Amino acid sequence: MVNTNRLIFIPFSFLLFPCLALANKTAVQFELKTTVNYRDSDTYRFPITFPFPPEALPVGDLNAFQETVDAGRHFEISNISLKGAWKIAAKWQLLFKLDAIDLYDRNPTSQDQNVDLDVFTLRYGTKAIAKRPTKSTQYYLQLGKFEKFERQNDRHLQSYGLVSTTFNRFEDAGIELGIDLGSQFYAKASLTTGNPVFIRDPNALAGDNGIDAQMPPFENPDPELKSGIVVLYDAEIEHFDLSKNAELGLALGYRGQADDNSWQQDIMLWGYQRELATERNLHGTFYGADLDILNAGGFSLPFKGNKKQDVGVNYWLYWQEFSLFAQYVNQDLAGLTRVGQELELSYQFALPFSFTMAGKPLIKNITPALRYSTLATDFSGAGGYPAPSVSWDWQKIDIGFNVDFPYRTKLTLEYAINKFETKFGTQDNNELLVSVNWRYRW
Repeated sequence: MVNTNRLIFIPFSFLLFPCLALANKTAVQFELKTTVNYRDSDTYRFPITFPFPPEALPVGDLNAFQETVDAGRHFEISNISLKGAWKIAAKWQLLFKLDAIDLYDRNPTSQDQNVDLDVFTLRYGTKAIAKRPTKSTQYYLQLGKFEKFERQNDRHLQSYGLVSTTFNRFEDAGIELGIDLGSQFYAKASLTTGNPVFIRDPNALAGDNGIDAQMPPFENPDPELKSGIVVLYDAEIEHFDLSKNAELGLALGYRGQADDNSWQQDIMLWGYQRELATERNLHGTFYGADLDILNAGGFSLPFKGNKKQDVGVNYWLYWQEFSLFAQYVNQDLAGLTRVGQELELSYQFALPFSFTMAGKPLIKNITPALRYSTLATDFSGAGGYPAPSVSWDWQKIDIGFNVDFPYRTKLTLEYAINKFETKFGTQDNNELLVSVNWRYRW
């Protein structure tokens, strides 16, 4: 299959020509971001009953395992990102974000693209957000590749919770319309390609499933990166197509704020619906997405039909230096029902004392953050399905803090506590992640 990002970029690149015709005066802003990580992942190994032939297993193994993607201690550069905003005219804007390396978002496997066009959006009008609500009636229309409207775009940790990983981690491609009815009520609608359903580990690395080394004829493959303890989730799109299996999204919301802007809040009801494809091909794996990943070579999950429907509610609260984000999602995935809940709390404060360097405070502020997320299922994956973890009830706690230094440098230290219910009882697969982010803007 031809790579997605090219298929997405080529048709949208033609949008530049009418934009150039519209532009009397251009203003372009860029931001370069580099992320370096130290990762310490616990070791977890769970035997599965799927009947792989002996030649498909590492030498000496009698059965396959789900296991930690890359256990142990590692230093790695996880991403180099370039994003920009081009103000073409008074109400026209072109937004883009290009990632290189993209180690933690590389999906479905490590053989995915090393360069990814995350965002490429032509927007007309102004898009209000929870922290910056509008004070008048306005609308926006955007076309391209963009984030889902229920996604939390101001996470206070580098990691993702179970809900954000499972339902809205990656961007979609299509058309979105939003209308603000004054300063309080708003509505959004979208028609998009729809993210393919696949599998990944909720910790930093997605895991390798269906890579070239695992293709028949088998020669006892033993990949460096393992399968991971995976969940079913909405993966990265790899094409732009609204002609079949397109996803319809709708949202209604209410925003409120204090007269002195000391607090803002936003509550949004939202939903998506589309039909799952029989199979969708993904770059980097010979496994198919959508219904094909649910079937898994005849050892199927108990799905029925092809309807995919997500409904949920979001709540944002910003009160001076305190912020809260909550999300609830109920999903019907071809008859497989899942419920996800996520809550993130954070508070930013300055130290009561300061160290200086070159006349500037060495530490600008510190932001502790706590995220709690759960994923509950009503189906079983124990009947021979090769990734039984997709049916486990799961709890994840992410706790950490950010330290902001001068020159747009941030240190994030966090620890992920995973608890899931298996046939062997409650198990865990925890991970320490330290991230250093450096940004440069011009």
